[in-house]
Amino acid sequence: MADKQVILKLENVSKSFAKVENDEVTHALNAIDLTLYGGEFVSLVGPSGCGKSTILRLIAGLIVPTTGQVLVNGTAVEKPSPERGMVFQKPTLFPWLTVEKNIAFSLKMQGKLKGNEDKVKQMLKVIGLEEFKDDYPDQLSGGMAQRVALVRSLINEPDILLLDEPLGALDAFTRMNMQDEILKMWYQNKQLAIMVTHDVDEAVYMGTRVLVMDANPGRIVEDIQIEQEYPRKRSSAAFIEYRNQILDRLHFGGNS
Repeated sequence: MADKQVILKLENVSKSFAKVENDEVTHALNAIDLTLYGGEFVSLVGPSGCGKSTILRLIAGLIVPTTGQVLVNGTAVEKPSPERGMVFQKPTLFPWLTVEKNIAFSLKMQGKLKGNEDKVKQMLKVIGLEEFKDDYPDQLSGGMAQRVALVRSLINEPDILLLDEPLGALDAFTRMNMQDEILKMWYQNKQLAIMVTHDVDEAVYMGTRVLVMDANPGRIVEDIQIEQEYPRKRSSAAFIEYRNQILDRLHFGGNS
């Protein structure tokens, strides 16, 4: 798979948050050094509070580092950009817009909708919701709404796709189907994808690379390359070996 030549770097990135109610400071991330490339699908796993979502928000430009810098192709990230699309755990759709208009919203805001109407129709086809284009979000199932949220970010063809536990609220069967949907769209767009997940199986199934994090303060403790072709078999010996390696690093291996 050819990749887009995007290079994302986090250089000595730390992030602290001051608590409003007292003078305490929470050190969410400490001295993160990381280089990621276009065409990778990177899974972030670790316990709650280890800074996984903070990393995504820093890359998105929603917050800024306390120390260090986030660079995309050598340029510091200082604010959000359509080149960095983010999908949250809950589908943040506009309830007053139809499925079709939700997908087209970002293009419309950028003044790019005219001449790209076919692109919106293609995205509807990709997620299999052509018949639901005139429905509103409250008429959709959770899986359908999440598909809309995904393509609403993908329609901008972002160089970097940020996924913050996008499947966490779905039932097991819908979740597995959506994993394949995301992989298919990522493979077609060939961008850098970074996904936060608490599900180790999901991290191995989807990732070309798994970053294992620990907390207090948040830091990367292991960088694992997943050397398996797609589609992956969850019951294969190699898959289970990767899974056990990650669980051991998270201290859930049953040996202590």
